[in-house]
Amino acid sequence: MDQPLITVAIIGAGPLGRRLALRAAQAGFRVFLEDVMPANLRHAEESLRTALSEENMPLVRFVSTVEDAVREADIAIDCVPDELESKLEIFCLLDRMSPPRTVFATPTTNLSIADLASCTYRPTQCVAIALAASRLALDPAVEPLIPICITPQTSVAAQTLITDFFVALGYHAQLSLDAAIPLR
Repeated sequence: MDQPLITVAIIGAGPLGRRLALRAAQAGFRVFLEDVMPANLRHAEESLRTALSEENMPLVRFVSTVEDAVREADIAIDCVPDELESKLEIFCLLDRMSPPRTVFATPTTNLSIADLASCTYRPTQCVAIALAASRLALDPAVEPLIPICITPQTSVAAQTLITDFFVALGYHAQLSLDAAIPLR
């Protein structure tokens, strides 16, 4: 029996979002790539049409609203600036518009995933990719390790889904507890 196709919503079609969309489609994930800037979305579409095979290109959809991106998402990855206001805004949108099963992943080096997760109705489904978006080289030959920060509340299912996603992209996912959480 075939496994169900995992759907990944990527919010932001800048360089990081494009690289994630490319790698996810190459790995066989269904991808919804969103950007509010039409020029970013057009540039991403041109770039991905050049880079992806005819077999993988149909896996990618280009959408202009967060709601369209996350409607069917199993994983939502935001590629917005690593600033508190931006992250809070996107987490609120994702929380309101995503199906209950959706796991949120955010690239950050500055913010606590525990703090961001506490602002949602699903703190058990939030993780951080502990690298700066600008440094996240999505080439396994360059950076094969993806540090993933979790909280004590992060569910095993969320940890497994995110870990399996990055492993499918060719990385080694390393889970760690959010450093902002005091150890007891």
